Amino acid sequence: MASLATSTLVYSTPVRIKTSSKPRSSSRTCKKTVPFLVTRADSSSLLLHAAKHTVDKHIQSGMVVGLGSGQASGLAIQYLGRLLRTGALKDIVGVPMSVTSASEAAKAGIPLDVYQDSSQIDFAFDDADIIEEETLVAIIGRRKSQSDESIIQEKSILKAANKLVFMITENQYVGGLEGSIPVVVQALNWMETAEEIDDLFLGDAEVWRRSSIGQAGPTGGDYPFITREGHNVLDVIFTSPVQSLDALL
Repeated sequence: MASLATSTLVYSTPVRIKTSSKPRSSSRTCKKTVPFLVTRADSSSLLLHAAKHTVDKHIQSGMVVGLGSGQASGLAIQYLGRLLRTGALKDIVGVPMSVTSASEAAKAGIPLDVYQDSSQIDFAFDDADIIEEETLVAIIGRRKSQSDESIIQEKSILKAANKLVFMITENQYVGGLEGSIPVVVQALNWMETAEEIDDLFLGDAEVWRRSSIGQAGPTGGDYPFITREGHNVLDVIFTSPVQSLDALL
């Protein structure tokens, strides 16, 4: 199973940091000893500024760029396409993390390539749900995806990137986690995994299988969400704030 968490970033003045922690089997981490750039926007109105700053500061001609999903990523894709059309950047190849980002990139005129295990990604940007202040661990995957989206592919592109930026708003930069952590699991034995997680946290968290449509519930209702690879997503909903995501993962 894999939780949708990763180490990372903020904006104001770009800060280069390093992390060196091995991925664990129970977490969807992209932790490795590479520079992560931290970019934070003070409010939603500054996401466009963060998107432009990310592209201007970190993308150069000839790069292979991982293209994320979300509001800020969409703005960055549009701006990157504009720079390509004006000739300010050349020979950029985008590797989309989702169907949505692929569609946005195609409309923006960005040449695309399909991610493979051997793909070399020079730089990637994405949206994050939250980033923990002290550890700079980011949670992604809270937002509901379409069934044809590939959560595993998004993880792989983030992990493969030599440099990575997440663009977030002020309220997404938090001192402790409240809410849920998404966990990707095999659909066939999801119940067994859910029980293991429930036992692990001893009443401090509820485990619900994500539904695709209709009312949510512990078992995912009549139409549980299934990823393109055939995985379920378990939302581990914590009943009290988590003090350290790094220790949890």
